Amino acid sequence: MSSQTNISELQIERRKFKPVLPEILKNGVASVKAKAGKSTKSVADQAKVKEIFKNTYGLPEVSFVKGSNASLKKKTLKVGVVLSGGQAPGGHNVIAGLFDGLKKANSKNILIGYLGGPSGILENKYKVISGPVLDEYRNTGGFDFIQSGRTKIETPDQFCMTKDNCLDNKLDALVVVGGDDSNTNAALIAEYAKKENTEMCVVGVPKTIDGDLKNDHIETSFGFDTATKIYSELVGNICRDVNSARKYWHFVRLMGRSASHITLEVGFKTQPNIVLVGEEVLAKKMTLAQVVDGIVKIISKRSENGKNYGVALVPEGLIEFIPEMKELISALNDVLAENCEAIAIMNSVEEKKEFVFKNLPAKLSALMKSLPAGIASQLMLDRDPHGNVQVSLIETEKLLIEMVQKKLSELKKAGEYKGKFSAIMHFFGYEGRCGIPSNFDANYCYALGYNAAALVLNGLTGYLSSVKNLTKPPKQWVCGGIPLTMMMNMEKRHGKEKPVIQKALVDLKGKPFKEFVKNRDKWADTESYMFPGPIQYFGPSGVTDMTTKTLQYEKGKK
Repeated sequence: MSSQTNISELQIERRKFKPVLPEILKNGVASVKAKAGKSTKSVADQAKVKEIFKNTYGLPEVSFVKGSNASLKKKTLKVGVVLSGGQAPGGHNVIAGLFDGLKKANSKNILIGYLGGPSGILENKYKVISGPVLDEYRNTGGFDFIQSGRTKIETPDQFCMTKDNCLDNKLDALVVVGGDDSNTNAALIAEYAKKENTEMCVVGVPKTIDGDLKNDHIETSFGFDTATKIYSELVGNICRDVNSARKYWHFVRLMGRSASHITLEVGFKTQPNIVLVGEEVLAKKMTLAQVVDGIVKIISKRSENGKNYGVALVPEGLIEFIPEMKELISALNDVLAENCEAIAIMNSVEEKKEFVFKNLPAKLSALMKSLPAGIASQLMLDRDPHGNVQVSLIETEKLLIEMVQKKLSELKKAGEYKGKFSAIMHFFGYEGRCGIPSNFDANYCYALGYNAAALVLNGLTGYLSSVKNLTKPPKQWVCGGIPLTMMMNMEKRHGKEKPVIQKALVDLKGKPFKEFVKNRDKWADTESYMFPGPIQYFGPSGVTDMTTKTLQYEKGKK
C-alpha cells in the first residue's frame, strides 16, 4: 500500500494536530486497571439472545481506573484491525489510537490492518501497520488507508475461515470498527472464538454517521459530528440562497435510512422551515397523503405572506416510516416474488404495473396508483439481490415535490391557493462520509482506538469500546467497555430470526425532539435560518471543539 503523495495545505496543518487523550489514559494502558461493574443482559429477547451467546452473554460493564498493570508491558501481542461497512470521518484516528496504545504498552506489539473490510479477513489480505506510513493518515478523512467493505461473516464456513486465518497470523485480538451490523458480526465472532476455545479477543468500535448506534454508554457513534457539520454547511448555504433569491422551495433528502438523527441535527444547526422526522410519522401512523398535507399547509401559509420559498429536510428512510408505504412495499415484494416468471415475459413496465395493480389488495393498489408514475415504476424495477425493493434508491424528495405540486394545483383550481410553487431537490449522503474529521471526532476516534487497545490488552473479549461524558473537555472523558450482547435483540432478517444490535431511533420523549417541537412552528413561519459555515479546525475552542446539538440537549447542556 503506497503512502499519500498528494496532500492539501489543510491536511499538512492537520497532521500537526495532537488529539487530547482522556486523563485516565494519558500515561498509557499499563497505568490503568479494568474495574468490573454489574453483570448485564440484552435490551430485549433475553432468553433467545442468551441461548445464542452461551459463552459471552451476561458479561459485566467495565470501566478503567488508575492502577499499575505492569504485566501488560511484558506481553507481546499481535492485533488485527478491520474497517467494516460505510465510511465515517475519523476512522484513521481510531487506527492511530489503537496503534499508539499498543506501542505505548510494549514497543514490540504489532498491529495489522485487514484490507477491504471483512473480506480481507476471509481472503487473508492484510498489511503490517508502521508508524511512519500511519502518520500520513492521522486526522484525515476516509478509510483509504486500509479501505472498508460490507462482506458479512455469517456462515459456518466463514466463521471457521476467520478463526483459521486469525490463528495462522498468530493474532491475539481482532478489533472490528463498524456500525450495528458490523458489531453484531464482532459479537458473533467473539462467541465463536470462545466456543472453539481460542484465546483470541474480539473488540468492537462504534461507527456510523447515521447516529443510530448509541445508548447510555455509547453517547454517540463516531463520524456523526463531522458528517452533520458538513451537511449543515450545505443546507445553511441553501438557506442563505433561499433568503437571497426568495423564489424556490428546496427539498433536501439527508442520509439516514433507519433513523432521522441526521435530519434532526441538521435541523437544529440550520433551522429550516420544514423538518420531517420519520419516527414521528410512524408514531402517528400518518399516511403519505397526511405527510403531504402537512407540507402543503406550511407552504400555503407562507404563500399567504408573500413567501413562495423555503427549505424542507427529508430523512432518507421516510418511506419506510410511513405504515401504508411499508405495507405496500412488503406486499409488492410478495407479488413480484410469487409471479416473477410471468412478469419477466411482459413487454412493458405499464403491462407489469397493471398486473401488479390487479394482484395487490384493493387499498394498496389504490395507493400505488396515487403515486407519481416515475416512482411507481421505480418500485417495480429497482430490486436488490434478494428481490426486494431498494428503498434507499427511491427519490423521496422527488415523490414529495410531485405530490405537493399536484395538491397545490387542486387547491389553486378551487381558489384556495394563489401562490407560486417552484421546487429544487437535493440529496446529501456521500458528501459527508469521508470529510476531514472535526476536532471532536479527531479526539473521540483517537480515544476510542486507544481505549480499544486497553480492552484488548486486558483480554476483554466481546466488548464495545466506550468513551463517554462527551460534552465535557476530552481530558474528562470516561473510558471503559460494554458487552456487545447487552445491545442485542432478535429481528427477522430474510425470513429468519437473528440477533442484531438494536438501532437507536429518535426518542420522541427525549429532550432533543421536545426542543424541536418547541421551535418548529417558528421555523415554519419565519426566516430563522442559521448559517453554520464550514467546519472550523483552528480558532476559539467554543467554535472548534463544540459537539452536536443533539448530544448537548440529551445531556442538558443547552
